[in-house]
Amino acid sequence: MLKRLNTIRYTYIRSLLYGLFLTNITLLAILLSIFVLFQPAWLNATSIFLTVILYIILGVFISIYVGFKSSGDMKDRMDYLSVLITQLSRGNYTSRVYFSEEDEIARIGNELNELGEKLQSQVKSLQRMADEKSEYAKTAHKAATIEERQRLARDLHDAVSQQLFALTMMSQATLRLFDSDPSQAREQLEEITATALKAQTEMRALLLHLRPIDLSGQPLKKGVQELVDELRQKCQINFHLHMEEVELSGTAEEHLFRIVQESLSNTLRHANASEVTIEIIERNKELFIHIADNGAGFDLHTDQRKKMSYGLKTMRERCEEIGGTFAIRSQLGAGTHIDIRIPL
Repeated sequence: MLKRLNTIRYTYIRSLLYGLFLTNITLLAILLSIFVLFQPAWLNATSIFLTVILYIILGVFISIYVGFKSSGDMKDRMDYLSVLITQLSRGNYTSRVYFSEEDEIARIGNELNELGEKLQSQVKSLQRMADEKSEYAKTAHKAATIEERQRLARDLHDAVSQQLFALTMMSQATLRLFDSDPSQAREQLEEITATALKAQTEMRALLLHLRPIDLSGQPLKKGVQELVDELRQKCQINFHLHMEEVELSGTAEEHLFRIVQESLSNTLRHANASEVTIEIIERNKELFIHIADNGAGFDLHTDQRKKMSYGLKTMRERCEEIGGTFAIRSQLGAGTHIDIRIPL
């Protein structure tokens, strides 16, 4: 009931009744002043009382009638605006409202129409941007896939293919020496075995890149654990893991997983290591990742090719993309250490 009394229609009626009240007070004051000052014969207390009562009764009926009549058009126009706002809030940006009058309500209606046009234009722009983003993502994914295939092809040609060719040539030479010089044939067989093991390690490192490149919704700790468990079954390397659960965005976890994957691939291919340590811990509001091996290592000051290799460059770029810092320490015969810090 109180809610209905607060509508525009009843507000109109209340304003008219308030005007009626003020008019009655003014009329009563004028009549009483005339009666007191001049005391005319035609004016007495009874006529004053009847005049005021009749004015009040007629005024109330007229106020209610005029209030309902004059507020009807205003209420309808406000309802039109309310419906338009509801349609805009539901995403129907093609809705419009038009008034023939030229007043404040018509101005508000025109502004809402302009707002609907702008929202409709923005929706079209967002849809176009989403389509362009999707096409760009497809193109970028295709380019990245081609680049990765080309890199794997180069690695296969430069390493495994040459090693297999060397194995073929050495095997043929060993067969010819088998009867005439068994001792030399034995030495070549040992060399063939070492080359085959090296080619096998190289292939394992390359196959590591063919694993799924995402975590498939898994946390970083679990993804790294599964990766290490897989390598333990295939490689004679002793892994030491110290990992904590840390809350990161999906993008950051994907980048860090790829960094660990690339680091382990480099260890398999180049380090000839027997032990690898991986630490993923939170320290002083930072995520600290330490990856170390006891392999051959290299000289960062003299071996610029190694320092700027594709793998290390990619790892550094991935780290910087998520706001982290990347540092590498290595020395001949002392292994390689990678330290990554990501602000939390």
